[in-house]
Formats: sequence, structure tokens, C-alpha cells
Amino acid sequence: MPAASLVHRITHHWLFSLALLALGVFSFRSAVADWNDVPSGSMEPSILIGDRIAVNKLAYDLHFPFTRIALARWEGPRRGDIVTFWSPADGTRLVKRVIGLPGDEIAMKEGRLVINGTPVAYADNPAAALRNDLGTEAGTKVFFTEMLPGRPHLVAYEPAGGPRRDFGPVTVPEGQYLMLGDNRDHSGDSRWFGFVPRRNICGRAYGVAFSLDHQRHYLPRADRWLRRLL
Repeated sequence: MPAASLVHRITHHWLFSLALLALGVFSFRSAVADWNDVPSGSMEPSILIGDRIAVNKLAYDLHFPFTRIALARWEGPRRGDIVTFWSPADGTRLVKRVIGLPGDEIAMKEGRLVINGTPVAYADNPAAALRNDLGTEAGTKVFFTEMLPGRPHLVAYEPAGGPRRDFGPVTVPEGQYLMLGDNRDHSGDSRWFGFVPRRNICGRAYGVAFSLDHQRHYLPRADRWLRRLL
């Protein structure tokens, strides 16, 4: 069979069209936008188990699809952004909140942040609605609004305390970031695996696309669909 005829048959076969479509979809998810499931509670109460979060892969840079090669870079992550990234410890994809920027001095005293020598303010939050959302996972948790400059948000603690409520002060190296989970006593974050290089950051999580409640037979949590993340 002539080569031209063979190429014509391949390019007109439905499997070729399907392969092109799949390549386009996965390239888009790799470099432009993606959605990730959340299997753990390390970002509760901001993100719940069963949330499917939407991630903007173009928030900070443009990568060649399926690689970490940056073709262009613009603004870096801001303090308070919720980002997805590859763990420097084992390469697992995680979602946490950016707390420390390059050059920042970060400390935590009795669970409360100190950024560049200034203690962050906290406000009590009874969060009755959150307890309903969290169900049994709420347990004995107490909730506060952490007044992170420019990005106040909810955090959760255990009344009895947890590991590494005190750390630092540490200075974030150039080109790296310090990440924490909002569920402070149940989060494997920079307190455990250290700083996260810029090249490991995949994108910024900006909302909950949809949510399924694993405690109630995966019924939809309609009130969380299309919810913006703070």
C-alpha cells in the first residue's frame, strides 16, 4: 500500500479523531485549566472532602503540556492563595494555602501565625453552618477567622492541641513558598516537608465546581456547587 494512501486511511479513521480529541482535552487540563478531587480534610473548613475544585493553570505561568517547563511567567502566588502543587517530599499533588512568600519570616506560636514579626489577628467563629457541612468530621473542632492580610479566611483547630503548633521563625528562601492547610492540626504541610519551589506549583484553585457528600452516600452538596474559594 502506498505511504500516502496509508496516511490518508489513518488520518480519516475515527480512532485518529478520538486520539486528537483526547490529546486536546488532556493538554488543556495540563496547561490551561483542570479540576481536582479532594480526598482529605487538610483544607477544612475551606475545602471539604468530596469537593471537586477548579484550578486555573494560567494563574502564574504557562507550561508546556505534560511538563514543568515554563514557557512564560507572570505574577507569582500571593499570600492567601489556595494552590495545587507537587509535594517536595514525595511528588504527591496537594492543595494548600500560601502563607509565606520569598523573603518572609514566618513563625507560629500556640497555633497562631506571626508574619515578619507581626502577629496575625484571629476572631472567634461559632460556624454552626460549617458544622452541618462537615458532619461527623466537625468533631470537637473550633473555628476562627484568620485575618491574613488581604485574605481573611476560616481555620480549624482541635481544642486539645496538635503537633507543631509552634515552629520557626523561618525565612522563606528566594523562589520558594511556605504552605499551610486550613485544618491546622490535621495537615501535612510545610511544617513537615519544608518549602515549596515555584516550579512545583501547578495553579490556583479558585472555586468548587461541584461537591459530593461522602458521609451521605455521595449525595450532591448543591449549596457548594460553583462556590468561590476565599
